[in-house]
Amino acid sequence: MLSPHAFRLFINPAAGTPGTVVLPDGGYRRARREIASWPGYAPTPLREFPELAAGAGVASVRIKDEAPRFGLGSFKALGGAYAVAQVLLAELARRNVAANASSRDLVAGVHGEATGAITVTCATDGNHGRSVAWGAQRFGCACVIYVHHTVSQARVDAIAAYGAEVRRVPGTYDDAVRAAAAAAAENGWFVVSDTSWDGYTQVPVDVMQGYRLMADEAVEQWSGPAPTHVFIQGGVGGVAAAVSVQMRACYRPAPSVIVVEPDQAACLLVSAELGTPTAIPGDLDTLMAGLACGEPSLLAWQELARGAAAFMAVPDAAAVECMRLLAGLGMVAGESGVVGLAGLLVAAGDPAARAALGIDADSRVLLFSTEGATDPELYKALVGDG
Repeated sequence: MLSPHAFRLFINPAAGTPGTVVLPDGGYRRARREIASWPGYAPTPLREFPELAAGAGVASVRIKDEAPRFGLGSFKALGGAYAVAQVLLAELARRNVAANASSRDLVAGVHGEATGAITVTCATDGNHGRSVAWGAQRFGCACVIYVHHTVSQARVDAIAAYGAEVRRVPGTYDDAVRAAAAAAAENGWFVVSDTSWDGYTQVPVDVMQGYRLMADEAVEQWSGPAPTHVFIQGGVGGVAAAVSVQMRACYRPAPSVIVVEPDQAACLLVSAELGTPTAIPGDLDTLMAGLACGEPSLLAWQELARGAAAFMAVPDAAAVECMRLLAGLGMVAGESGVVGLAGLLVAAGDPAARAALGIDADSRVLLFSTEGATDPELYKALVGDG
């Protein structure tokens, strides 16, 4: 079903060991209530693909399709926009403007003068910045987004369409993270980042709690025996950690979570190999723009270090092949959205990897297509007109 591709696989020896509770369930319940109350909220579809299951030699393959999410084209709307609302509500309380304001108040502009004086910022390679900009527009604050030089103009334009100022900086995504943090410190802005570091954890927790809703929807939509395997995108690790937490909260035993990254930006795999969160050098040159991250999120790593069964790295060519494969099956998935499928198919085609991951004819696999064609021109160039 997929051409042979070189890949890396590391079985996590620490999987299943006790660790820190990164995402308390109470925080998730609040996030779910809040996001589900927003105008336009609807669960995204969980699609079944018997053709993929047959090709992978497993019982079933189901893919959560995040392309329709809030009209933004990716799951990121669940995290970034929710965190913007939490920042504004906390700041209104701190400034004695409103002790118990709601996001409904923000949308209605009840405290528009106060929120209009607040600026949120973040770094992005596309989707997170779009979510933060959308949230800032919806909830009534200013927004400045930092992007590195390889982020496509189409993605920049999509962010700016929500009223955000977009600033390009040299270097990688991680350099943009540092630029946003420095600008926030200098100007009194609020960083709404999907990655965490020492001293900066609360907002990323809110972001990841929002992401859990995607996984929770998938659980509610799943029918029949529980999934045995989940292949999920890496990046800084936020979505993988959120999915890992939710799988463990909903299933006993939990399915094996396999984190998949581009082979040119595999900071989580390297961290697992070395047993500590590790930044990787280089320009992180991968087509999978949403996953071009060289430094793990501290909080995400605390979950994945014991929650992930394995880590994988796959080449861009495998992702492009999976984009075309899904297009032929009637599903639009962007280059960062298909890496979980790429991980499944390259592993399923390798006898040693199948054995190491416990993949067999009875396996039931859950995947997340985390974005649609968020850069339509690039999608067309990679997949074609068909």
